[in-house]
Amino acid sequence: MKNLYLLLFAALLIGCSSSNSVNTNTESGTDNPSGMNYSYLALGDSYTIGESVPESKRWPVQLVARLNENGYKVAPPKIIAKTGWTTGNLLNAMRSELNYTRKFDLVSILIGVNNQYQGKSIEDYEEELREIFKLALNHSKRREKGVFALSIPDYGVTPFGQENAETIGAEIDEFNSVFKKVAAEFNVDFYNITPISREAERDADLIAEDGLHPSGLMYRYWVDEIIDEIPQMLPQ
Repeated sequence: MKNLYLLLFAALLIGCSSSNSVNTNTESGTDNPSGMNYSYLALGDSYTIGESVPESKRWPVQLVARLNENGYKVAPPKIIAKTGWTTGNLLNAMRSELNYTRKFDLVSILIGVNNQYQGKSIEDYEEELREIFKLALNHSKRREKGVFALSIPDYGVTPFGQENAETIGAEIDEFNSVFKKVAAEFNVDFYNITPISREAERDADLIAEDGLHPSGLMYRYWVDEIIDEIPQMLPQ
């Protein structure tokens, strides 16, 4: 069973799965397609693409659904994310996939778990993260007022990570410390969802069937954590 998890984790975190960056929004000159009032750009890795959950259960998609229920008319998110991506991968994708003139009402950032898993230096993470934030602000209509970040979840509490839970948890905390610091430098709101991710140690329903990634239920809890704050970021 351990070997099965190792093979599965390698395939998912290295990016050998079929999940690519997703474009659920048009990349034309129209900022808000389909007559919607607001646009949203979600940046990240497997947590943003929602590895192993249906599209409707991805947290950016759930966030848009909740905003729309509250009358904000947000277009489907443009998601730039892929399983296995590090900050370097995301940075390259942003530079190649985004129209430099396109700006969004909301921009979210969640990136770093693969830097930790692949043993990338925390110094390189910090440097590349700053470049990601710079680009994110450039693609935000209201600069830092339209950008927010979610902390890196702790996969050490999952069936795959449990044998190294203590080490993984400590390293995730270190990366999140840098993540929070860089977000503060850019005056970007930083939401700490890591404690929610650790609830999976006691509740298996919070883990997807792959034994590694969050379930749609956990993603819903993330959205619950931020849903009262995000509408305040939307231009009135």
